[in-house]
Amino acid sequence: MERREFVKTVAAGVGAAFGAEGMTMAQGTTTAQARQEFYQLRKYELRNGPQTALTQGYLERALIPALGRMGMGPVGAFKLDIGPQTPTYYVLIPATDAAALVGLDARLGADAEYVKAASGFRDAPAAAPAFERSERSLLAAFSGWPKLVAPKTVDGKLPKRIFQLRTYESPSQVAHARKVAMFNEAEIAIFTRVGLSPVFFGDTLIGTRMPSLTYMLTFADTAELTAKWAAFSADAAWKELSKRPGNTDAEIVSNISNLYLSPLGCSQV
Repeated sequence: MERREFVKTVAAGVGAAFGAEGMTMAQGTTTAQARQEFYQLRKYELRNGPQTALTQGYLERALIPALGRMGMGPVGAFKLDIGPQTPTYYVLIPATDAAALVGLDARLGADAEYVKAASGFRDAPAAAPAFERSERSLLAAFSGWPKLVAPKTVDGKLPKRIFQLRTYESPSQVAHARKVAMFNEAEIAIFTRVGLSPVFFGDTLIGTRMPSLTYMLTFADTAELTAKWAAFSADAAWKELSKRPGNTDAEIVSNISNLYLSPLGCSQV
């Protein structure tokens, strides 16, 4: 099977997995439903030393400019501050077309400007690799939060901020679907009402440790993070929602990972 046909096949499969609405998005239509985004979330596990500077340079001078030429953005680039496997960098790439993300490496490889700027990273030798390991996952935006929302700029610049990246794994597909429905039907609204600031919510379509969902929140600092989560935990509507039969964590969530990130200088989020 040729690469182009493979990409089409995978994109169609993504649409089928996401339902009729997902199929509409994967085919690139412009209906209201089709405005929901897809995300590629990249993870680069690094070693202290030259790899961190090399990877930052690659993101700043090669990857993010190339994605901009493809009309993808804003692109988030983050370093892991609190969590396992430091140093680790994360890259969040939004697109309206799943196929564009599935075939992204091939498109980048055909961009001469990107290939030149990525030299030294893209072709790093085995004796001096650019990273220890790299992972990619493909996610579909929740209907209740269909597009990435970046922090507002102040005087044209992004303010100082921190990010929380949370992943919920579920014991079954039915349990996972219930947790996604909780967010879409009520939980996202509670988040925003108590002052939490989401960046994105994504249902993992291709990745590891599935079924799972991932979302990102942003805060000015850890004090705001603590205060906003306290307000959420104390919220009467959340207490009622989370205690309904079928909604409890014991029934539908098997594991939660909670990472604290800060933006790299090249981040557009």
